[in-house]
Amino acid sequence: MNEWTEGASQEFMDYGRYFVPGRETQLQLISHLIPSREAAFEVLDLACGEGLLAEAILQHHPQAIVHGYDGSPAMLAKAEARLAAFGPRFYAHEFDLFDYRWRQVNHFVHAVVSSLAIHHLDGDQKQTLFNDVFHMLHHGGVLLIADLVQPVSVLGTAVAAQAWDEAVKQRSLKLSGSSDAFDFFVREKWNIFTYPDPMDKPSGLFEQLQWLAAAGFTAVDVYWMQAGHAIYGGSKA
Repeated sequence: MNEWTEGASQEFMDYGRYFVPGRETQLQLISHLIPSREAAFEVLDLACGEGLLAEAILQHHPQAIVHGYDGSPAMLAKAEARLAAFGPRFYAHEFDLFDYRWRQVNHFVHAVVSSLAIHHLDGDQKQTLFNDVFHMLHHGGVLLIADLVQPVSVLGTAVAAQAWDEAVKQRSLKLSGSSDAFDFFVREKWNIFTYPDPMDKPSGLFEQLQWLAAAGFTAVDVYWMQAGHAIYGGSKA
């Protein structure tokens, strides 16, 4: 897969619940890592997909207003349908993660979150994004990223690949009672640690923490990790 397509979006909507290790834990953890506020506050969800993370945030934070950005019209339509009950607390925006225009916000936001998108940027692009997001945030705001990270050794990559396969297999059996989703995962070569794809450019976790600190973030930390997937981020003091 050399580029993300609407077909890939549909596949992920169909199979994402099997393919993402600890998906429910990840959604809840990110929601809880956003500082609560008594007044209304805004969150940008980069590559919001079908709106699962936005939904978790809106449920956990009654004062939150979430702007969901995605490059897939199909995913945005699914997100709008899922989150219709939240009314004006959710806004959908079509965007290109690689473009800089969406980063020119005319006011500060309190949180920027992203799940399974940043690994499509190369190292320089990630550093630029971290710097841009830092300048978009209110003081006390947070950047929280859930994404694939690149192990630093051949052995580490093999371990991550095996762990991801096992996580998908177990979720397939638990959620559907069969291995069909896992079989699809293997057949379509979704495990980028086994089948690297030019579209995917995961960076090492340690270097990304350094880039966050260099951008000005404090309290830079790793909050969760499993099978080559991690949740990490920092705050703007």
